[in-house]
Amino acid sequence: MVYLLTKFDNFLNRSFYKLGNTIANHYGYFIIVPVFISAILATGIQRIRYEDDPEYLFSPTTGLAKVERAIIEENFFVNYSSDFHPSRITRMGRYARLIITAKDEATLLRTHIWEEIMSLNSLVHSINVLMENEEVGYNDLCAIWDSKCFENNVLDLHEFMPEIENGTFTLTYPFMLNPLTFEALVFPFFFGGVDVNSSGIMSVQALSVFYWLKTNTAKQQAEATLWEDALLEAVEKREFEFISVARFVSRTLEVELERNTHSVAPLYAVAVAILVVFSVCSVMMGDWVRSKPWLGFASIISATLACLAAYGFLIYLGVEFIGINMASPFLMLGIGIDNAFVMLAAWRRTKLQDSVQERMGQTMAESAVSITITSLTDMISFFVGAITPFPSVQIFCLYTGTAVLVSYVWHITFFGGCLALAGFMEKDRRHGFTCHTIKPKSEAVDDGCCYRYLCTGGLSDSDPMNSKDNKPHAFMMFFRDHVARYLNMPFIKALVILVLMTYLAVASYGFTMLREGLERRKLSRDDSYSVHFYDSEDRYFREYPYRIQVAVTGDVNYSDPVTQKELMELHNKFEKLSYSGGPIFTESWLRSWLAYTDRNQEYLGINITSEEDFCSHLGELYLAGPANVFAQDVTFNENKTRIVASRFIFQTHEILDTNADKDMMEAFRKVAFESRFNVTVFNPYFIFFDQFILVRTISIQAICLAAAIMVIISLVFIPNPVCSFWVAVSIMSIEVGVVGCMTLWGVNLDSISMINLIMCIGFSVDFSAHISYAYLAAKVDTPDERVQECLYALGVPIVQGALSTILAISALLLAPSYIFITFFKTVFLVIFFGAMHGILLLPVLLSLMGPGSCNRKKLVDSPAPSVTYSNSFFAHNENISSSDFVDLNIKIPRAHYVRSVRNGSAASQVNLTTQTGFDTLAASEGGNSQGKDSLDTNSEESKESIQNKGLETQRRSSGSANRTRKCPGLPFSEAYDNKGYVNDSMEDNRRAQESDLPIYGEWEEPRQCYSEQISSFDYSCAQRRGSAGTLDQESDDQSHELEAHVHHGGSSVPQHEQHSSQPGDNPVITSNNVTLK
Repeated sequence: MVYLLTKFDNFLNRSFYKLGNTIANHYGYFIIVPVFISAILATGIQRIRYEDDPEYLFSPTTGLAKVERAIIEENFFVNYSSDFHPSRITRMGRYARLIITAKDEATLLRTHIWEEIMSLNSLVHSINVLMENEEVGYNDLCAIWDSKCFENNVLDLHEFMPEIENGTFTLTYPFMLNPLTFEALVFPFFFGGVDVNSSGIMSVQALSVFYWLKTNTAKQQAEATLWEDALLEAVEKREFEFISVARFVSRTLEVELERNTHSVAPLYAVAVAILVVFSVCSVMMGDWVRSKPWLGFASIISATLACLAAYGFLIYLGVEFIGINMASPFLMLGIGIDNAFVMLAAWRRTKLQDSVQERMGQTMAESAVSITITSLTDMISFFVGAITPFPSVQIFCLYTGTAVLVSYVWHITFFGGCLALAGFMEKDRRHGFTCHTIKPKSEAVDDGCCYRYLCTGGLSDSDPMNSKDNKPHAFMMFFRDHVARYLNMPFIKALVILVLMTYLAVASYGFTMLREGLERRKLSRDDSYSVHFYDSEDRYFREYPYRIQVAVTGDVNYSDPVTQKELMELHNKFEKLSYSGGPIFTESWLRSWLAYTDRNQEYLGINITSEEDFCSHLGELYLAGPANVFAQDVTFNENKTRIVASRFIFQTHEILDTNADKDMMEAFRKVAFESRFNVTVFNPYFIFFDQFILVRTISIQAICLAAAIMVIISLVFIPNPVCSFWVAVSIMSIEVGVVGCMTLWGVNLDSISMINLIMCIGFSVDFSAHISYAYLAAKVDTPDERVQECLYALGVPIVQGALSTILAISALLLAPSYIFITFFKTVFLVIFFGAMHGILLLPVLLSLMGPGSCNRKKLVDSPAPSVTYSNSFFAHNENISSSDFVDLNIKIPRAHYVRSVRNGSAASQVNLTTQTGFDTLAASEGGNSQGKDSLDTNSEESKESIQNKGLETQRRSSGSANRTRKCPGLPFSEAYDNKGYVNDSMEDNRRAQESDLPIYGEWEEPRQCYSEQISSFDYSCAQRRGSAGTLDQESDDQSHELEAHVHHGGSSVPQHEQHSSQPGDNPVITSNNVTLK
């Protein structure tokens, strides 16, 4: 398996290498084509279909409440035009609700207060709207009960208010009959904050009144919508002296969702401005040629084009657009800039003297795999969210997952083309901002101070290896030389593990306090009028909030006394629930009918022992007549001989929060499921309460599925089980931390946070995958060195990527909306914890229990050169014995370009082992390693060139993990002194007659060993190369004659001696400049 995964990894490297070369050769097409495609697809936005129905968006499609509603609606019909009663509705329909309080927070039972309430009621009745040139008012639109508008009969108390105020008339709680109309007044449905004593109601702090509208036809729906808008406007404009009015209409949630969208749209410009400044500053260096500020801007353009293309494409396919999608572009900005930083860091680690095509190939081979991993994991995590039963989650994840996919393609193509263009500008030594050709630092010594600091950079044509022009990236060196050094200390490792344990303990505590459910209040903007309404409702009207419909369907013999007894026992079970208001609030036609027949049996003289007689007498004697609420609770068959379905109404009590909402619904459903009858319980709000039950289960399922897929992807692209295991540990740790900390930060587990938790899986892989891949690919021996290499390669991109994502979503803090602030909180936690795991925790865990963690010493330690070694080394026409190497600190050229003349003769190879050739010289420790050697090459520069600007290499699976491999010879046809840079024109002259093979092009110390301990992931020595032409060459089994030319001081000198190496012989390579034995 590992072998196959390694082969796949090699295939990806080769493919991306070739793609990089292609992009460099045709960068114009790669820039223009994505722009053209994005422009075409963006035209789909004009067909946008906005969806703002909160029931559709935030209720699960698999929720049981929708099945329960279907059963109720199948058996009972709600007619808003006649016999309407709010306790029997199955959909909220169109309505307005006002909660009235006194401004002095005293009782409402005062004459002047009630007069103002009555004026408010008159205002509501006077509102008219114009529909199709026809003016209609409330009396035309109101729902009908008993041939007139369904009114708030509690307002009839205005006639008794003077007596109530002076104490001569007492209101009894919870019921009383109106002395004038004899209508029953159920005060808990109207009054909130009631103070009651033994004599009756003493004070009332809040009054709730409903205004129900007809919605049986599409025209009535449209008229009701206009009237609701007119009501909100009229109440807002009306100034009241003594009362405060909190208002709410059926479309409030829809309007608020739309306002959320509009509020966040302008913030995109703020995010872009912040990221432009950040990205431009992040890509700057002291070298104005190597600085690439326009690439930072190009990464933002790439993300924007990807969003436009993805959104337009999905809108063309007919996918609804929702307000939450407006958070996606902010995420795309962060993801796109993160990928840009990874590619730019890979570009900076390529050799400056190479061609743009070569550098692009190396950049893509090194960075594109990591970008592929992160983009694939992000995309799949979102597509996993698209299969959840919450439409809001589905739509958002579909849009964002598609945007991630397009962003990945656009980043490889569009941004890759921009990077190649910037590479050619760098090759031409053009200023990063102005694009004008400027001098290198080494040639601007005599120029003015401003010019030296603001207008210099690039490599000198005459001296491309000059140390002034080849300075490494300071922040990358900081992570390698400081952060990694501290992380390799045992004390710091122990401290990191201790911090991890503390972090998990705090997160676990927060996990136990997790609350489920999306409260309606959180769907509104913070500055919305509805916030006052929700606060008032929660404060005053949580004692008796919901009327629960209990329907019994199927073949039931209601005339059977045993059945009647069992149904009464079912009533008692519901009424004894902790969340039930008791029998006093129950509306049961069966209980009332049986009581009625018992009381009047002698007078009525009827027999109800048979089902037919039972139904006949029930319909004629008890359910007949107008305004009979029980008539809506019994459904007969066609010939009125059997009851097909019946309904009972129960009252809930003290439902104080969303957890109580969920518990109440589950308690009623449990009683229904345990009954022998076919019982269905329902309330219109159950549609929303279903999310409280399903959100935890669905979240766990989606997170586990996404995490499993992420681990599989990590194993495929990071072909080491140990690394994949630690990636999985990081995913779980980050997920637990996000869930626990978001709870402590005041975020519930709901459909909004579910999106972020699913997204968290993809984002948590990003930094972990980058670090794990870099740690595994590091061409060093010990774990400490691997930590240095992976942090050198990715420390800066991870910090830059984390900061860019956080800055991208920071603009959402300005949106006065729970939805978008929740996005900021959860994404911030994901990115922060992910970055900390990637930079601090994962390197420590990999060094302790990762690949090669048992090897604390270098796998190959070559012995120091013997003083009796007889062979000599010729440098600059001087004979130097091997014993002088320590003093002279000699450096030798490293394989860079390899060419054999096409004259039919083959170049020879020299097989090196750990005991011959360069390796015999490799262990020398003498000399000043920081000074200049005889070839005028700084050793620190050589290390930098070897380790960090090394030529792109190809991985090859080898045999056993810890064996020393004989490297094929390192023949060179050109050996350069410190001035011997071969420019492109010289190479072009020989390209027609030469083919590429490895030769020397970098300088390094003889102490650098070329025999490597190789594992299944090590590179073959024969694969060290510097051009695309040698990418697939293998010469392990061939011996070639060497024909080379040695450049010295810019002149070409033919080689004087050729030597064919035989097994067991010491390799000998000689030239006018250098002879090596």
